[in-house]
Amino acid sequence: MDAMNFVESVIKIFVVMFLVLLPLAAILVWLERRISAFIQNRHGPNRVGPFGLLQPIADVLKLLGKEDIVPKAANRFVHDLAPMISITVALSTFAVIPVGNTIEIAGRTVKLMIADVNVGVLYILAMTGMGVYGITLAGWSSNSKYSLLGGLRSSAQLISYELSMGLSLIGVIIVAGTVRLDQIVLWQSNHVWNILLQPIGFIIFLVASFAETNRLPFDLPEAEPELVGGYHTEYTGMKFGLFFLSEYANMTVSSALIATLFLGGWHIPFADKIGFSPFVLSLLQVAAFAFKMSCMLLFYIVVRWTLPRFRYDQLMNLGWKVLLPLSIVNVLVTGIALLIWNA
Repeated sequence: MDAMNFVESVIKIFVVMFLVLLPLAAILVWLERRISAFIQNRHGPNRVGPFGLLQPIADVLKLLGKEDIVPKAANRFVHDLAPMISITVALSTFAVIPVGNTIEIAGRTVKLMIADVNVGVLYILAMTGMGVYGITLAGWSSNSKYSLLGGLRSSAQLISYELSMGLSLIGVIIVAGTVRLDQIVLWQSNHVWNILLQPIGFIIFLVASFAETNRLPFDLPEAEPELVGGYHTEYTGMKFGLFFLSEYANMTVSSALIATLFLGGWHIPFADKIGFSPFVLSLLQVAAFAFKMSCMLLFYIVVRWTLPRFRYDQLMNLGWKVLLPLSIVNVLVTGIALLIWNA
């Protein structure tokens, strides 16, 4: 049985890594460029393949062919390690996210998540906290003032918004009574989606997720007009590509988390009453989760090309003077409401 569990885990990792996350990153690059072109009344990529669909592949081939340039005064080991940390943390976080409930395959009940851990929310917060090391070490190891400023901005930004992000999840945990992500989804399927019970928590988590992924209007660690390229100024070739890939992987993880914690995860209202077979219902649940996650990803892209970049003082004020007090109030109100409801 242990051997079967090992084979099952390997298959899940292969499917998620090579058939979902990596192809999805390429699709998101193409979508981002096409949507931004539409918003700005441009054509976008349209040369490589039909409608420019092969442009992401051309970009990867170009990055692979680029020379790996490392500044003479840089710390070579840490300089090479930083992008590895960023991409590893981004991809590992997806391991505990359930994309569906269970599915029957060859008489075996398979849980539709890579790692079934009983502290899913805590694992997510721990891994997102590790993500700051990749960016900070990249800025420090490059021995460049622009890179160092980008790394320092990133560490301050991520630490500031992690507080609000963590507190926004406490309301969800209090309501569902568990930190297991699959149990949170099951609670929503038996009651009501958390976006209706925790609208303030949803907004706080959504804003904090933009800051955690360094997306506009929170991309101050990059800020091309001020810092050339920010923490990855001194990176070339595929090492720069890994930072690029980790950004889209973090977007995917954030969108999947929002779908799981606030939008019911794989839950489809009234689907269990229609009479689908268990196998078909499992496939529909995976499709529902993918649809919710895709909607959030599109929202990320549209916001990037709609809102201007914040000033750094505005970013810090929003994190410490607005989101943090609001998240604390949300926790207090949720706790009091639950006490009154159970009284």
